[in-house]
Amino acid sequence: MPMFDAMNIASSGLSTNRKWLDAVSDNIANINDVSAMDEAAFQERFVVARAASYGEPKGTYVAGNMWGDPNGRVVEMPDHPLADAQGRVRLPDINLGDQMAQLMMAQRAYQANASSAERAKTTYEAAIGIGK
Repeated sequence: MPMFDAMNIASSGLSTNRKWLDAVSDNIANINDVSAMDEAAFQERFVVARAASYGEPKGTYVAGNMWGDPNGRVVEMPDHPLADAQGRVRLPDINLGDQMAQLMMAQRAYQANASSAERAKTTYEAAIGIGK
């Protein structure tokens, strides 16, 4: 194993998990966005993470994003300024409970990668100190 593989793997995990946290926080922040019936609702964002293939730098990377349903949920809000003639608007089809679970998983994964990076740093520093 090359000298700094552990640090590079942890770093790629930190980057991937940060993007996951960003996506979840965007979803939560826009959970109550209201759209007119002739517009698309806010689309939930999912981060697609992949393990690096052999021959590539080791670790993980974000392969792309997937998007939720642009139709969202149709809700009756006759007093809302964006409501159509029937009093309907679109809300995002986002479940707050699911988002909170995603948030906790992303946070724990981020913490685990940060801990791995710190341990790798400590190990490298100890290895450098052996020669003294």
